[in-house]
Amino acid sequence: MKLIFASHNEHKTTEIRQLLPPDIQLLSLNDLNYHDEIEESAASLEGNALLKATHVFTLFKLPCFADDSGLEVEALDNRPGVYSARYAGEPKNDDRNISKLLDDLKESTNRSARFRTVITLILPTTSLSFEGIIEGEITHEKKGSNGFGYDPVFQPIESSITFAQMSMEQKNTISHRALALEKMISFLSLNKFSD
Repeated sequence: MKLIFASHNEHKTTEIRQLLPPDIQLLSLNDLNYHDEIEESAASLEGNALLKATHVFTLFKLPCFADDSGLEVEALDNRPGVYSARYAGEPKNDDRNISKLLDDLKESTNRSARFRTVITLILPTTSLSFEGIIEGEITHEKKGSNGFGYDPVFQPIESSITFAQMSMEQKNTISHRALALEKMISFLSLNKFSD
């Protein structure tokens, strides 16, 4: 089946392609030559995932899904959360976001955090949501050069290294996005859909 991922993010698209079974052909917005930004104006991850998926399904009339992910830091009342990508303001920039996060936590001994992903899948007859969460902590400095976003400062609880120190294959076995995707893929495997 053809399945649209409502994103321009090639890092995420590459991660997801590695996880999908071979009978699902993943198309990103770049593959479809659709380059408009889809406004993420909702106040929650769930709301943004639904906004993006609905917009793309309306345009292309093919099964599609969208995700929204956020870093929720306990000492910051679960900020940056839904505003993770633009935590340091516009234009969005990973390095500035990380610098702001480390600065905001410099007086805090509580480094507990979690990554949360919500995926909304829209099919011709139904829509569903899937959630993935991984608990961890924020390191005091950047470590590693792989990944993207907050990966250099997020260390999962049962790991001695950050996401950015892991290979994509390692990260894909435990990440919040991988956990949510696993649930979606299980659903699609149990319910065969044609294009």
